[in-house]
Amino acid sequence: MSDVSFRTIHEIVKAARLNLDQTNWDYLIGGSETETTVKRNRLAIDSKALRPSVLNNVSEIDTSGSILGQELVIPVMLAPIGSIQVFSEGGGATAAIAAAEAGILSIASSVCTPNLEEIAAASDAAKIYQLYVRGDEKWVDDIVTRVINSGYNGFCLTVDTAVVSRRERDIAKRVIPTSQPSPGDFTYQAKLNWTDVARIKEKFDIPLILKGINRVEDAVRAVEFGVDVIYVSNHGGRQLDQGPGAMDILPEIVTEVGGRAEIAVDGGFYRGTDILKAMALGASAVGLGRLQAWSLAAGGAPALIRCMRILEHEIVTALALCGVTSFSELDDSFVVDAPVVVTPDVFSAFPLVKFDDEGY
Repeated sequence: MSDVSFRTIHEIVKAARLNLDQTNWDYLIGGSETETTVKRNRLAIDSKALRPSVLNNVSEIDTSGSILGQELVIPVMLAPIGSIQVFSEGGGATAAIAAAEAGILSIASSVCTPNLEEIAAASDAAKIYQLYVRGDEKWVDDIVTRVINSGYNGFCLTVDTAVVSRRERDIAKRVIPTSQPSPGDFTYQAKLNWTDVARIKEKFDIPLILKGINRVEDAVRAVEFGVDVIYVSNHGGRQLDQGPGAMDILPEIVTEVGGRAEIAVDGGFYRGTDILKAMALGASAVGLGRLQAWSLAAGGAPALIRCMRILEHEIVTALALCGVTSFSELDDSFVVDAPVVVTPDVFSAFPLVKFDDEGY
C-alpha cells in the first residue's frame, strides 16, 4: 500500500504543495500572529546536535518504542488534526488505516470526520481520541463513554486552546479555510480546569493525556492528578504566539516528572534525527502533525505509509551512526547545543525543496 514513488520526505512536501490550493496550504504551514512560535519549534530542534559514540556493534538496529503499553515500530504518533478530511478523503479513518499499516499510533481529533466510532472501526491499531470541549460535564462524560466503548487506548484533552487564536494568513485573505473547523462554543473550553481532570480520572478507567503542557508546574500537577501522559506541545505554533520551542521545554519537564508519567512531544518534528534528539532528551513518543498532513495531501494513506517508512529508514541510519542499537541506549549525553546553520522555518528540515517551476 506504500507509495514507493517517493524516495525522500522533501518530495512528499513538494507534492503536497502542488495538490493544495493557497488557502489550505497557508492553513497547514502557518501559525498565529507573527508565527514566531512556529519558527522557534524548528530553532529548538536545529540548535541541538547529535554527538555519536563509535566502535560499537550496530549491525542490528531496533527502532521500536512504546506508549501507554502499545508497541510501536517507531516511537511516533499521528497527532490530532482538525478537519483532516480536507487533506485526504476519509479523514481520521484514513490516518488510522495508515497508522495501522505503519505500525504506529494515531490520535483522532474531535473536529474531524468521520465520527469517533467510524474512526475506531477503521483499523485494529492503537488509537487515542482527542477532545475539544464544546459542552457541559454531561456532554464530556458522554463522549468519554463513547470513546471507551469504541475501544480507544486513551483519551486526550487539549488544554492550550481556551480561545481561538489569530492566524493572520487567514485573516488577511478574509477567508476561513475549508480545513478550519467551525469554532463552536468556546465557552466550555475556556472554563476547562483541573476539576474536570480530577472528575475524568475518578469516573473513567481509561488512560488520560493532557496535550498542550508548557510549564513544569503544570506537568507536576498533572502527575499529581494521575494523568498518564504529559503531552508537551504549543499546538505547532498555532495558538500562543511568542512561545518557546517545544524541544526547549522538554528536558526540564522530563526531569521534574521523573518517570511518574510518560511524556510525548510535538512541534516541528519532521526527520529521523529530530526523533532521536527528542528521545535522547526523555520523550516516550513524538507527535507528527504537519508531516502527517503533508503526506496525506501528497497521496493519501499510501503516501503517509511511505513517509513513515522513509522516517523509519532515517531513524535506523541515525541510530547506527550514533553508535547505538536502540532508543534505550540513548541519553542526554548524545545531544549538545550547537550553532544553527539554517534559518529557522517550517521548511528548514527540507533544504532541497523548492516551490517553483524549476523542481528540486
